[in-house]
Amino acid sequence: MKANKRVWLAGFCILGFVVSVTLTGCSSDSPPPDPGPTDQSDAGSPTTDTPAEDAAAETKVLLGLPPVPVPEDNPMTDEKIELGKLLYFDKRLSKDGTIACATCHDPKMAWTEHKPTSTGIGDQVGGANSPTVINAAYAPAQFWDGRAASLEEQALGPIENPIEMGHKLDNMIPQLNEIAVYNERFQQVFGTDVTKEGIAKAIATFERTILSGNSPYDKFKDGDEDALTDAQKKGMKLFDDVGCSTCHAPPIFSNYKYYNAGVGSGKETPDEGRKAVTGDDKDMGKFRVPMLREVANTGPYFHDGSCDTLEKAVAMMAGGGIANDNLSGMLKGIGDEGPSAEDQANIVEFLKALSGEYPIIDPPELP
Repeated sequence: MKANKRVWLAGFCILGFVVSVTLTGCSSDSPPPDPGPTDQSDAGSPTTDTPAEDAAAETKVLLGLPPVPVPEDNPMTDEKIELGKLLYFDKRLSKDGTIACATCHDPKMAWTEHKPTSTGIGDQVGGANSPTVINAAYAPAQFWDGRAASLEEQALGPIENPIEMGHKLDNMIPQLNEIAVYNERFQQVFGTDVTKEGIAKAIATFERTILSGNSPYDKFKDGDEDALTDAQKKGMKLFDDVGCSTCHAPPIFSNYKYYNAGVGSGKETPDEGRKAVTGDDKDMGKFRVPMLREVANTGPYFHDGSCDTLEKAVAMMAGGGIANDNLSGMLKGIGDEGPSAEDQANIVEFLKALSGEYPIIDPPELP
């Protein structure tokens, strides 16, 4: 393969897509994929009155995935997972009671939503596409610009964001404390009343159970030669040969660094990306490399949802991204030397082979 084509595909693999999940197609109107593991028990009164930090929970890790990183100050327990699940689905965490975490990160839509950008309280439309929660446990930073250093920090951000859930923690926490089941469960899990730290830890713990693995790719790597189609095998070889795996490194298929592919650069007010966090002009328009596991079904793609299918997203990157002053060096000068239509089609087929099993959870009965 020509060197400049090799450069393109390295660039393609830099900033292609939002994490996604499915066992079926990739359009923004795709139906929910087949379920993986089932949810745990529904809400009920806690069975003990003592903190449950010592009751360690074991997260099921599917074929192809590494162990889940868990902070020392927030160990996994079954009781904490259940508390986090309640909070995740509870619209009372929003100011007007209309938005929950699950609204924009819907288990029935692969833990995201099939919209370019999300709508919050008062029908306000945000500027970012909702990344899936699936495998977010492995990311060293959260959000497209990496402004949250952990799942715990990320969990609180949307609650007080005026466009998203628009609540004030100082007002919300007393409201939750008035709900007996929540107060009892916080006492059980943390030995305290409802606190913002406890809310963050519980939601993050629940989210660490939302994993996807056991994909056709994983089965192929485990020795099943028939797990991939011929086109997927060709796409996998291309993916490795041209350097895609440098940035979308297995087994999670992201190095979680930040690159500029020009997405959002043509707006009247261009998207700042990582610069909004660091203040560094060199970070203008850079966004986090999304992992590509389950990428086939969480369209629309990119941080602004500007491509509605995987094929269009691949084709856009095949043209070298969108020209701007800070375009990644790996995307510059591609011109007409990008991958052929056949190469693109094989890469798309390989990306579909990264879709595996994940939990689909029905909303629990809330207290």
